[in-house]
Amino acid sequence: MALGTLDRTPPPFFRQGPSARTKLLFFSALALFLMVADTRFALVQPLRAVLATALLPVERTLLVPVTLVEEGYVYLQGLKTARAAEQDALARLAQQSLQAARTRQLETENAQLRALLELRPGITARSLAAEVLWQASDLYTRKLIIDRGAKQGVALGAPVVNEQGVLGQVTRLYPLSAEVTLLSDKDAAIPVINGRTQQRGAAFGGVNDALELRFMAANSDVQVGDPILTSGLDGVYPPGLAVASVERIDRQAEGGFARVTLKTAARMDGVHHVLVLEPMERQLPPRPEGLPDLPLSASASASAPASAPAGGGGRR
Repeated sequence: MALGTLDRTPPPFFRQGPSARTKLLFFSALALFLMVADTRFALVQPLRAVLATALLPVERTLLVPVTLVEEGYVYLQGLKTARAAEQDALARLAQQSLQAARTRQLETENAQLRALLELRPGITARSLAAEVLWQASDLYTRKLIIDRGAKQGVALGAPVVNEQGVLGQVTRLYPLSAEVTLLSDKDAAIPVINGRTQQRGAAFGGVNDALELRFMAANSDVQVGDPILTSGLDGVYPPGLAVASVERIDRQAEGGFARVTLKTAARMDGVHHVLVLEPMERQLPPRPEGLPDLPLSASASASAPASAPAGGGGRR
């Protein structure tokens, strides 16, 4: 066989094209060109859209196991939480059932004792549901306008409450609406009682959207967290309604009185629906003749004009 007929080309494994450095420079320049072209002229956007559309089924298929694992974990966690909530609800229901049974027993005993002592039946406050229309435009007062007025049976000075506690009372009455002064108003005041010690006092508003329990001695038995309730002695508020709780006590105040700051039980902002109660004085027996007329509540006296004489007399 002649030597000239032999194939002297190297096998494919030993064939060498451009060098590795050349390939690196070429592909780096191509990548840089594509990035600049995509940023300035969006040339690669159609290609990216085609690739995204083509790869979407593949991505969804690959995400199926991950989604199943995540949903299964969430389902198990939710099932565990639901069982714990069910157990807690059952425990609270049992406790409430026990409290309801005790309450019925106490009501029966109370009725029997009142009959035995020949006392008049306890006062039941009648209520009227109302909706808050808007807040008063005066920036220096805390007042609301409700959609119930004199024609619906709302009385001047009627207490206004919600599911959290006392909000205030009606201070201005119209035929189809009424103005409610909130407890946090600077002219509001309400007679209260400490639910722990049964010590009576008066709470005043206008202290940074909070209440202040005034005229309490510096050594009085008041603690942070004490519940403050309506006393029912003003003939307006039914007794036992939640008013506030003691938030801060300053026993170093001047004048021998402690400065007691209260946090209202009911949230004063964002109120939409309220209950207007009938003043207690409508259900109380008539006042004996000869006794002076007292104001409806402490807030009514606090909202009186400041120029009026304190004792109601004339000039000296």
